[in-house]
Amino acid sequence: MANVTFKGNPMTLRGEELKVGDQAPDFTVLNTSLEQVSLSDFEGKRKLISVIPSIDTGVCSTQTKTFNERAAGVENVEVLTISNDLPFAQKRWTADEGLENAVTLSDHRDLSFGENYGVVMEELRLLARSVFILDEDNKVVYVEYVPEGTDHPDYDKAIEALEAM
Repeated sequence: MANVTFKGNPMTLRGEELKVGDQAPDFTVLNTSLEQVSLSDFEGKRKLISVIPSIDTGVCSTQTKTFNERAAGVENVEVLTISNDLPFAQKRWTADEGLENAVTLSDHRDLSFGENYGVVMEELRLLARSVFILDEDNKVVYVEYVPEGTDHPDYDKAIEALEAM
């Protein structure tokens, strides 16, 4: 299992750690219209899944903006930002930031994504900062579990992996 801390405190991650080459597990989350969304809704597209603890924090906000901006020029890619924030907070954030087309998804209801991808921080019931890139067939081609939850992911490596597909 990946070792992560949050503000220096060790976190227990629930679920199985994904590795490059794994088949990505399905999940069910809510979009900002409170509709159920699953991995199959993005069939045939490459996916950059950006996982954040909370959209209303500086690093999470920057991560969401950065991945949406940097992946915009890559063909056939869907950028999904997943957190345990309520869909209402995600919708407000995207409107406030002028990113109404950004796909933000909430795992708050049953932690389906978090448990299937091994990113639920048990002590906080938040998702650990991480990045998953999936190909069109949902095979994992890049994974980063960020060791310290308040640090940024490696944007360059993630985008390089996305562009190399």
